[in-house]
Amino acid sequence: MLKAYYPCEYAASVFDIDWQKVYGRGYRGVIFDIDNTLVPHGDDSTPEVDELFVEIHAAGLKTVLLSNNDSERIERFLKNIDSPYVPDADKPDPAGYLKAVELMGIDKREALFIGDQTFTDIVGANKAGLDSVLVRYIGWGVEKKIGIKRRLEIIVLKAYSLRKSCKHRLGDIFKEGKRSVLE
Repeated sequence: MLKAYYPCEYAASVFDIDWQKVYGRGYRGVIFDIDNTLVPHGDDSTPEVDELFVEIHAAGLKTVLLSNNDSERIERFLKNIDSPYVPDADKPDPAGYLKAVELMGIDKREALFIGDQTFTDIVGANKAGLDSVLVRYIGWGVEKKIGIKRRLEIIVLKAYSLRKSCKHRLGDIFKEGKRSVLE
């Protein structure tokens, strides 16, 4: 029952992922959530995130942003990044995920989704049949007040951590010295 909420991998940050290894695993495109995955909610991109996209593209991977935000917010984020996007995605509806795959011109088996929320990002990726990486949301350990969904996510992730067959389904995709959050 909980498998619908499980990612293929759980990382501390998008910066811990080795994009050459992702490419080597047969992925050709990466679909990103924005808020609390790449930057704090509502923030513009940072020089570090801009450079991350340069690194990802240099590895041979295409990118698409998939967001429940409107075009104006996404375009503001993309000021220094060359990537198509799907606005108003209504995640976890799988239609937006599949549109993102189509925009990259790849098969969905070649797409990897990365987001910070179990109940929207990961559920939608699973419904669409995409591999996924859940990253710790930006603000983890800093926010004093977290919502009910984040509390429920902690329970789901505890169950996930106990299911060895559900973890590490992507193999080693981490940079040297980095590991899954659950190690």
